[in-house]
Amino acid sequence: MQTVKPVIYQLLPRLFTNYCAAPIVGGSIQQNGSGKLNDISDHILNSIKNLGATHIWYTGVIEHAHTPDYSAYGIAPHNCHIVKGKAGSPYAITDYYDIDPDLAVDVPHRMAEFEALVERTHRAGLNVIIDFVPNHVGRQYHSDAKPAGVDDFGSNDNTNVFFAPDNNFYYITYQQFSPDLDLGSGDEAYVEFPAKASGNDCFYASPGKDDWYETVKLNYGIDYSNGATHFSPMPDTWVKMIEILKFWASKGIDGFRCDMAHMVPLEFWRTAIDAVRSVAPNIKFIAEIYDVALYRPFIESGFDYLYDKVNLYDTLRAVETNRAPASAITGCWQAVDGINDHMLNFLENHDEQRFASSFYSGDAMHVLPSLVVSALMSRGPMMIYFGQELGEPGADAEGYSGYDGRTTIFDYWSVASVRRWLNEGCCDGYLSDNEKALRDIYSRVLRLCNDEQAISRGGFFDLMYVNYYNARFNPYRHYAFLRHYGDTVLVIIANFDNIDCDIAVNIPSHAFECLQIGEITDNAAIEMLSATKAYKELSPLRPFEAFVPAHGAVIWKLKTIKHTNS
Repeated sequence: MQTVKPVIYQLLPRLFTNYCAAPIVGGSIQQNGSGKLNDISDHILNSIKNLGATHIWYTGVIEHAHTPDYSAYGIAPHNCHIVKGKAGSPYAITDYYDIDPDLAVDVPHRMAEFEALVERTHRAGLNVIIDFVPNHVGRQYHSDAKPAGVDDFGSNDNTNVFFAPDNNFYYITYQQFSPDLDLGSGDEAYVEFPAKASGNDCFYASPGKDDWYETVKLNYGIDYSNGATHFSPMPDTWVKMIEILKFWASKGIDGFRCDMAHMVPLEFWRTAIDAVRSVAPNIKFIAEIYDVALYRPFIESGFDYLYDKVNLYDTLRAVETNRAPASAITGCWQAVDGINDHMLNFLENHDEQRFASSFYSGDAMHVLPSLVVSALMSRGPMMIYFGQELGEPGADAEGYSGYDGRTTIFDYWSVASVRRWLNEGCCDGYLSDNEKALRDIYSRVLRLCNDEQAISRGGFFDLMYVNYYNARFNPYRHYAFLRHYGDTVLVIIANFDNIDCDIAVNIPSHAFECLQIGEITDNAAIEMLSATKAYKELSPLRPFEAFVPAHGAVIWKLKTIKHTNS
């Protein structure tokens, strides 16, 4: 059993340490600037560690399509007509073997700057996660930094056929790439013939604006014209991708967050994960995945953790926005019973709208019940997105991204709440009273993940089934559960309602039997978020009573008597 519950802090270096005070909508890197790897200092890393993090996911560090011209450094330029925004998508990779030059202070030494960041992160006691983007590449993929003897993707393809087992791309033969957007004119035009399939399985020459037109789908040996698979001998794309994974593993990173992992065949993952662990035995693999039916097969194929987006995230969002009862949360753990420890929970990431945005909750201070449930109901990882702990509302219309409740991944931008907190690296900047209080809430909850073994190593017991007809418990807006380890029981109650509640929670005899604990009376308990102390009872004969504020939660810690079957 793992002894550390991963707490992952996701940040985009391009945005994270960008201190531009007044970024211009749709501005260039010259106008708005870019965060740098070197600016993520020891002091900043220690501050993230003190928040409760155990890992940092550095999002978008591998070179991807962008508009600045770095040809003076031997980096092939990218046509602006197939770059989303000025900064480009971090998921349109243009060189798997390189660091994005936007993130470097000294461009020729960009890899050394990344290696130094890995070293600093480890020195702070944090693990490093980076993206692995296996399903697609940027439309102008060309590696300037690849090791000797490595061929570029597509360099040896037969472009006269839709599919060939050792082709890296799929070709729409005898048709020119003609998406529903301006590709420029004259010498500035982007011309692609024959057209390649786009990354979202768009197998025609004219993708729309909502397609992943800036990317090209990679061929893992599946002929999508008839569904046939060609996995033996090993396809060329497999060979190249495994070498790329080993290359980054050699940099001392601790894990890969694998983008759209379910769009790549399981047969590849089984082979690739085994191959990488032959040289880096402890490296972790996290799958971005959106199909509960695939959860178990992906874990069986070697993944350590999976996004639980379509299960817990979607349910918590529905509860928060009054589209589902709190009792629906029970179905989330039931759906993943037996693999709960592999579920990575979150309330925000770069794809999702900010919790505090007007598209979601609209109030950052309402986060506590969702945060407590997401972070504390299992031994699996919890992830937060930079600025989430400050209540960042995602209220900017940055450029390509527009006003959508998200923080842009396509533009050069500076996130005001993060900029104020960082204060150019001092981590002592001006925050409002609410922002200070919110960061303290996040710190208390996230630190509990590993300060309390009942969370990191303990058992779980859902209390909803005995409280549906409880007059002092509203299963539509309240959720309650137990965590237990050794001589500690945590009684956790989340109140999604907008009114304060004196709640009484029934504890069934079955809970005492399952957790092997005895009845507790006159226990000097402590509420872990407020440090309130009170005498509490834990009994199947009387409900557990607690006051829970509106949009709040309580975590009552009690010491138990070990149950014996005498």
